[in-house]
Amino acid sequence: MRIIFTVTNDLTYDQRMHRICGTLAANGHVVTLVGRALPRSIPLETKPFEQKRLPCFFHKGFPFYAEYNLRLFLFLLFARYEAVCSIDLDSLPAGCFASLIRRKKRVFDAHEYFTEVPEVVHRPFVKFFWGRVARICLPFYHHAYTVGPALARIFEEKYGLKFGVVRNVPVNIVTDLTIPKKSGLSNLQPWRMLYQGALNEGRGIEAMLDAMQHLENVQLVLAGEGDLSSTLLQKAKDLQLGDRVVFLGYVKPDDLKTITAQAWLGLNLLENRGLSYYYSLANKFFDCVQAGVPVLTMDFPEYRALNAQYEVAILLHELSPQIVAKAIRSLLEDKNLYERLRQNCLSAREEWNWEREQNTLLEIWQQVEHG
Repeated sequence: MRIIFTVTNDLTYDQRMHRICGTLAANGHVVTLVGRALPRSIPLETKPFEQKRLPCFFHKGFPFYAEYNLRLFLFLLFARYEAVCSIDLDSLPAGCFASLIRRKKRVFDAHEYFTEVPEVVHRPFVKFFWGRVARICLPFYHHAYTVGPALARIFEEKYGLKFGVVRNVPVNIVTDLTIPKKSGLSNLQPWRMLYQGALNEGRGIEAMLDAMQHLENVQLVLAGEGDLSSTLLQKAKDLQLGDRVVFLGYVKPDDLKTITAQAWLGLNLLENRGLSYYYSLANKFFDCVQAGVPVLTMDFPEYRALNAQYEVAILLHELSPQIVAKAIRSLLEDKNLYERLRQNCLSAREEWNWEREQNTLLEIWQQVEHG
């Protein structure tokens, strides 16, 4: 089956879509991943599926979403495919209307609770607009999936559409030769803590920078860019943290695997500023576990459930610089606790990996193909 997946990013750093598209291509489907071209987009790497970027004059706000969906709609009117899968609400209008006109199959992939992300939840008109997009388009859909069971339950109740669950887990480290073997990482000086992902509001990065004032011999590594990049750089400078904070900028997925494997602790400090974050199941959590790196994360439902299965993380009930620093010091001082978490990561990664998760994805798409 010919499948087109649509996103609004520039494709290079989207590990989740690379895994999904790669798996479907390896199982006989002809796959195209469509995104957008940014002024600073780097050349695309060769993948087992086709990739296409749509150029846009606008790059943010309503003008961008309107222009991108129009360009995407025109592309989908003439492209060859049997099914189109829209990733999140921001590419849904084009996929919905084009597939209806051409009488093609359509699938919705909710990577997040789009109307509840911090950038949207406190903007009534924007939230209303994307809510209406969902209400108008999703009644035409029969197949959908999301990243976690909590969001699946919410979406099923909200939209009356059954959602499958395909978690955003990485490839098993044992089968991935790009991951370096590591041992004794707890002996690294300074202790390296890693945040990977967008430098946007609600990610707890400001609290982590403030916590660095209460910690010694630790280094904070930030891999990613975002709306707060300049603000965070200035904050680190104002706090005189010097080389104890390292901003890596955008990092290619294969390079990020190496950086993750060299960390002492992973950070996933989302603020409870919307249901999307509260019910999230971030890929960075699984990436760290797969690399054998314990995680400091919030005590949100999905992480609490996973930690009950395999204790791989320290759960924070509250996000503040003092509490974050206290939790990190507990790991520095209690080497037995750290080692227990690390060993549990090695056990959990045998279950929380793409080799297992991809079976669910293939079942969903088999239903799409024959449904």
